[in-house]
Amino acid sequence: MKQVIIKQGMATVEEVPAPQVSAGTVLVRVEYSCISAGTEMSGVKGSAVPLWKRAIQQPQKVKKVFDMVMSQGIEKTRRVVAGKLSSGSPTGYSAAGIVVECGEDIHDLKPGDYVACAGAQCAFHAEYISVPHNLVAKIPKGLNSKEASTVTVGAIAMQGVRRSNPTLGETFVIIGLGIIGQLTVQLLKANGCRVIGVEIDRSRINMAYQLGLDYGIHPDDDLDVEQVIRLTEGNGADGVIITAATPSDAVVSTAFKMCRRKGRVVLVGDVGLHLNRADFYQKELDFFISSSYGPGRYDENYEEKGLDYPIGYVRWTENRNMLEYLKLVSEEKVRVNLLIQKTYSIEKATEAYEALKNGQDRPMIVLLEYPKEKLETKRKVYNLSARGKAEGKIGVALAGAGGFAKGIHLPNIKLLSDYFHLKAVMSRTGHNAKAVASQFEAEYSTTDYQELLNDSNIDLIVIATRHNLHTNMALQALRAGKHVLVEKPLALSNEELDKIKKFYESLPTDQTAPVLLTGFNRRFSRYAQAMYQLTSQRTNPLMINYRMNAGYIPLNHWVHTEEGGGRNIGEACHIYDLFNFLTNSKVRNVQAQSIVPTTGYYSSQDNFVATVSYEDGSVATLTYTALGATDYPKEQMEVFFDGKVLILDDYKSLKAAGTKIGSLQTKLSEKGQYEEIEILAKTIQNGGEWPIPLWQQIQAMEIAFKVSEHLEGAVCAE
Repeated sequence: MKQVIIKQGMATVEEVPAPQVSAGTVLVRVEYSCISAGTEMSGVKGSAVPLWKRAIQQPQKVKKVFDMVMSQGIEKTRRVVAGKLSSGSPTGYSAAGIVVECGEDIHDLKPGDYVACAGAQCAFHAEYISVPHNLVAKIPKGLNSKEASTVTVGAIAMQGVRRSNPTLGETFVIIGLGIIGQLTVQLLKANGCRVIGVEIDRSRINMAYQLGLDYGIHPDDDLDVEQVIRLTEGNGADGVIITAATPSDAVVSTAFKMCRRKGRVVLVGDVGLHLNRADFYQKELDFFISSSYGPGRYDENYEEKGLDYPIGYVRWTENRNMLEYLKLVSEEKVRVNLLIQKTYSIEKATEAYEALKNGQDRPMIVLLEYPKEKLETKRKVYNLSARGKAEGKIGVALAGAGGFAKGIHLPNIKLLSDYFHLKAVMSRTGHNAKAVASQFEAEYSTTDYQELLNDSNIDLIVIATRHNLHTNMALQALRAGKHVLVEKPLALSNEELDKIKKFYESLPTDQTAPVLLTGFNRRFSRYAQAMYQLTSQRTNPLMINYRMNAGYIPLNHWVHTEEGGGRNIGEACHIYDLFNFLTNSKVRNVQAQSIVPTTGYYSSQDNFVATVSYEDGSVATLTYTALGATDYPKEQMEVFFDGKVLILDDYKSLKAAGTKIGSLQTKLSEKGQYEEIEILAKTIQNGGEWPIPLWQQIQAMEIAFKVSEHLEGAVCAE
């Protein structure tokens, strides 16, 4: 499908795989999408700014890059930054079209329904979009999708008006008569208000007059504050809504000065915010921020998971704002047709964006139009510059092209090109799939996992999706005869783990089983390998103390949810596997104890001590905490055995007491990701023992599940 991508100061149209519908979403064939002259054009301009200038403007991102250099090295950081710059970014946030497919849990929409869609994370300028339920609004009968495609700007304007709480007969000033300002004029008039508009473009003032504006002020005609005072009988405006966009602080100051005593100012646009206390203190003014489309915006539970706010407690959500805006347009109480001044076909999107750069002559609203006939939903796009698979190489596909896969797995696969050939990249979003496939020279990109399963030239699938998808995706690949490297965790429950066990138990004894490797990479690091060599000749059990200063992650982050399974299952399983590796023994018993936080900031689920005892007599203890300082090393381990001590410091050095070992030290943490991929390649090509025995992979997850049982039991007891 065709989609608009922003890169290096330009809007380009690229062919990318169409998205898949998923639970709680609808797949929409777009008929029109609305270009935001403000938000999107600033994004276009920003993409052309040189890196050194961006660094000056965004010092917080410089720190992030510097921290990455310190922890992961210059080369990896360079690859990540270069990949981001070359891939560009999708754009768009307001569209309308026809539903072609509904995911699970969608009950009030069906294929054939005409809908309007919002959301910068999904309502792209593209032929097909996959949109969560709460960002979709059914279009009323009689309203066309052309006008409905402005739903997002309409909802933004409506939320700004709601925040201002207008009452019949009040006088409001609107500063900035762009798209949002023109819609705000009409919404205030529908509320029975008198409206004054302030704008530097006279043509916009004239347009606002056609839409109901009572009085327009151009700054060149007179002092705008004095004019407002005169027009309000010396009292000042009841309220001011700022819909302008400028870095200047003068706009907010002007808005305060225009208000009567006890008036209010609502900020919708993006302006400078260095406030002068004298402007608002004596008049005791109220200052409100209007957050985009309304309540629910930026709330993942609402937007992505479809959890609505009860109407009895939150009357106007972003979805209800969208629906009401569409209703007002259909009833002609809001006229948007006058504002739509240019329409371009999707093929001419570059020309459309250029038109919006042209200063005073730029159109108010520009729409992109898409073919009306039903399009084929192509979910596979070939990379014409990629080479074919060479004889004897392992065909590999990546499922889930997130930051970890792009920063770790794909660069390592490229370094190991003597073994591997990258066949395909699959991602939930077509743009990301294509960009990553191009960067790492894969033969094709796709949004359809089935494409990987059906490709006979793919021998290995690397699964790096969110945790709740790991087990089912791994099983599908194994059943298709593919080898699998699945990122940890292997499963989120004993029920899922049983499915893995049953698969291998059901294989005929004369059938070669596909290799399954969970991404427990730490055992493959040079440090863990050296420790294993030193402890393998021991005469007594091991005592192992491991400390993970994991760092704080907000409790609403996905790793803490059903998608991630929590940090014990999602990350601590790494360490349980390392214990299995060093002891090479079956587990006898698992115990765990967590703290009980006195505030809601921390969780007991990522602040615990787990103790694992093994049949060989070894005892291993993990202290896992989110309480510590981030500038303290993340991981340390001590291993006691036969009068000796091994001390591992953050996978950067290994020291010993009671024995002599060669110098083992590296500048960066080396946790075995490269070695993990390399040994997997050799196993696939040459056969032999798996990199990690299946029983140890299973046992690591079983330990995690036992620890979780103890932690949940402790919370219940409290």
